[in-house]
Amino acid sequence: MRSIPSRQVARAAFVLGCCLPVWPTQAQPVAQAAAERLAVDSPRTTAAGNTFIAPAGWTVTASGNTTTVEAPEGGSRIVLVDVAQAADTDEAVAAAWAALGSAPRWPLKVVTPVADRDGWTDHKSYSYQTSPNERRDVEADVRRANGVWTVLIYDVAQDVGEKRGAQVNLIFSKLLPKGYQRESFAGKTAQRLDAARVAELGRFVQRAMKLTGVPGVSVGLVQDGKVVFAGGYGVRELGKSQPADANTRYMVASNTKAMATLMLAKLVDAGKISWDAPAVQLLPSFKLGSAETTNKVLVKHLICACTGMPRQDLEWLLEFGRMTPESAMTLLGTMQPTSGFGDLFQYSNPMAAAAGYLGGHVAYPEMEIGAAYDRAMQDLVFGPLGMRDTTHDFVRAQHGNAAAPHAPDVDGHTALAVGRANLSIVPVRPAGGAWSTVNDMLRYVAMELREGLLPGGQRYIGKAPLLARRIPQVNISSDATYGMGLMVDTTYGTPVVHHGGDMIGFHSDMMWLPEHGVGAVVLTNGDPGWQIRGVFRRKLLEVLFDGKAEADGQIAAQAKSFFEGMAADRKLLTIPADNKAAAELAARYHHPAVGDVVVSKRAGQLHFDFGEWASDMASRTNPDGTTSFITTVPGFGGLEFVVGRQGVKRTLTLRDAQHEYELAE
Repeated sequence: MRSIPSRQVARAAFVLGCCLPVWPTQAQPVAQAAAERLAVDSPRTTAAGNTFIAPAGWTVTASGNTTTVEAPEGGSRIVLVDVAQAADTDEAVAAAWAALGSAPRWPLKVVTPVADRDGWTDHKSYSYQTSPNERRDVEADVRRANGVWTVLIYDVAQDVGEKRGAQVNLIFSKLLPKGYQRESFAGKTAQRLDAARVAELGRFVQRAMKLTGVPGVSVGLVQDGKVVFAGGYGVRELGKSQPADANTRYMVASNTKAMATLMLAKLVDAGKISWDAPAVQLLPSFKLGSAETTNKVLVKHLICACTGMPRQDLEWLLEFGRMTPESAMTLLGTMQPTSGFGDLFQYSNPMAAAAGYLGGHVAYPEMEIGAAYDRAMQDLVFGPLGMRDTTHDFVRAQHGNAAAPHAPDVDGHTALAVGRANLSIVPVRPAGGAWSTVNDMLRYVAMELREGLLPGGQRYIGKAPLLARRIPQVNISSDATYGMGLMVDTTYGTPVVHHGGDMIGFHSDMMWLPEHGVGAVVLTNGDPGWQIRGVFRRKLLEVLFDGKAEADGQIAAQAKSFFEGMAADRKLLTIPADNKAAAELAARYHHPAVGDVVVSKRAGQLHFDFGEWASDMASRTNPDGTTSFITTVPGFGGLEFVVGRQGVKRTLTLRDAQHEYELAE
């Protein structure tokens, strides 16, 4: 779970489908100048013959060397332009814009590298500086194959980009050069994780730590029921000497979801619930913004994100001080779907919280739902699996051998993150509030690989309810599906079951290959640790199957891109914030959903206090002349407030991709 929606969310989100799409047998070039609205995800080719998938509901138009794919809402498009003659990426991007009839109207902010892979070389991303009130992201992605440049112009409204992010990702991830076949490990036998292969994985982690500035990483590996490695690299906290190891506790964030659905599976196994039972019948306090949607939701839907409920995280991230599990469920009742039931994947942390609280309530109906959930997790999951160091108790978790969260400061230097903000997850803790260790998480992964058996051969849970959590509920892409708190990815031919987790300064992943008896856990204590845990999955496949060496290039390019992007953003900021602009602010702003912002000056710095946490602020003048004030605290930097007016009242507008909060003085 990422704490703040990213401006790159369109590249990382997922796509919903109630069943697998029907694929035509071969890619069909689009007719010249013909517009076609697609009923299903459909293979297409660019003018140069490069293949991609165009998403269902989108309109495809081809003209000359351009292929335009437009979202159903209109006004948001991805244009694929093939450029035969260009000396470099700059010329290729300029030619692509010329093919659209004009140069970009936004200033270029930064050009960052993208790792060469899948037959593409000379891969770069061009990011343009839009104004926040435009609510729009504009980028150009350029790569080359077979002597031809291919440029993708991404010009998409932020709400469309988030809602349809997986469909966007489908276009980018399935764009392959003409005649190219992606590497596949299907049918291959995994190599033994001997000392040399384990050492190579360790070297990758240490290189990745150096590139990303993450202070500590703990890793575990299991093969054929035996732990082949459990240890750590680096330190628990920057500036201190205590090493990270296999017993160091980290927040595992959204990996909590899979363990919460395991608790539900135990209740299914005991005959106390069924996956197809209406949620409101089992948890009467469960309510969405409409009775119609509420009544449609079955237990399995709470955790598959298929109800059309979007991310709406800012309300619990900024107003967690007095929030309880009960009030978190009340908050769900104010939320409305932004797509039809079953139409699109939309990831909702409060919905996942409801799943855990439902299970706790069924197990212990006489208890408050938060306490009932905590006890159910201990009695049904942590205790039976021997996960002695796994807890939702923040005080216990941070005592002794515990990692501290880190993030780059505004200048890109690793620092302690605003860890207090992670307390925001407590009221919605089934979505991401667990702390655990590599040794404990390996016990969980080993049970998944044994399909419900404990180390001594005793059956912990029936195979059917356990594996039901992997059954596709959602199409993430043509190569991956989402079940109930678990993803199954077949990008490289062999299934990898996994889930990731992201909170402020903590990023983790657990993964296993059911066909090969191999599993792994990666826990990190710093931003951008999501890069390490994400690319580790590719590195593990390379080591197991002697695959192409791509992972090291990917982590190097991703880290370089991240820090160059930060540096470009930093150049646009005024720190301390502009005195004239700051002087025009009110002393206090309020919005009923996200609470109060108290404005002050401290040691010459503009300071915003949100109640639960606070930050010094930078200012920025946007291309349209508006002024933004932006948080700079490590881990929660980048939260943007745009200055405005509501009649005579001064306002600050805060946004995520699909919601807008106008705080008034």
